[in-house]
Amino acid sequence: MPDLLSALVAFAAAFAAGVINSVAGGGTLVTFPALVWLGVPSIVANATNAVSMTPGSMASAWGYRRELGSSKRMLVLMAPSLAGGIGGALLLKLTPPGVFDLLVPFLILFATLLFMAQQQVQRILKTQAALDHSSSRWLVGAVTFQFFVALYGGYFGAGMGILMLAALSIIGLTDIHQMNGWKNVFGTCINGIAAVYFIASGMVSWPYAIVMTVGAIAGGAGGAGLARRLGRDAVRRIVIVVGFGMALSLYFKR
Repeated sequence: MPDLLSALVAFAAAFAAGVINSVAGGGTLVTFPALVWLGVPSIVANATNAVSMTPGSMASAWGYRRELGSSKRMLVLMAPSLAGGIGGALLLKLTPPGVFDLLVPFLILFATLLFMAQQQVQRILKTQAALDHSSSRWLVGAVTFQFFVALYGGYFGAGMGILMLAALSIIGLTDIHQMNGWKNVFGTCINGIAAVYFIASGMVSWPYAIVMTVGAIAGGAGGAGLARRLGRDAVRRIVIVVGFGMALSLYFKR
């Protein structure tokens, strides 16, 4: 059971993540390291973070419901999202804690670098949009790519949204709002099924999960105005600094 100060830190981290996700994405780069620094074992921290962030993904997907449209190609990508999500969760369960502790700083560093490259990735997506994506080859490629993105998402998750935008571009989406909508749907599938497995396996610290769920919802709902005042670029810079700082601190903390 966390003490009052630890609970407040967890709430603040989740609130900040909700604010960050409402503008730039990347909130996991704040919440997961915060749990580790509070003394939660890294695998439990990862599972707890996945559970506490799932309601936010669901809320975001609902917020984009008008932009989703109806597309069989999008529905097809739900299958690899679910399969990869449960596969990643199983891999996390099978990973020895010591090995995961060694991987954590590098996973955070990878996610931070991916976050930094988000705008470049989106420019590449616009270039690819001019290609013909109607062939079955592109669909098979998108399904395969999405499976491995979901595998990563079920295992760790930070930065997977950026990778999912690439999968959506492969099958021809160009509207960023529609892409974000489907990204949140797939994120709900990945985080949701992984969260169910983590809960069933007893891998979740419920006191922290409850506190962080409330914080994330409050940050997403009430922090959007603050994030807008700061501006997207300022929020992105904060996330990048936090990501690099957490990667370095956890590397030397091992």
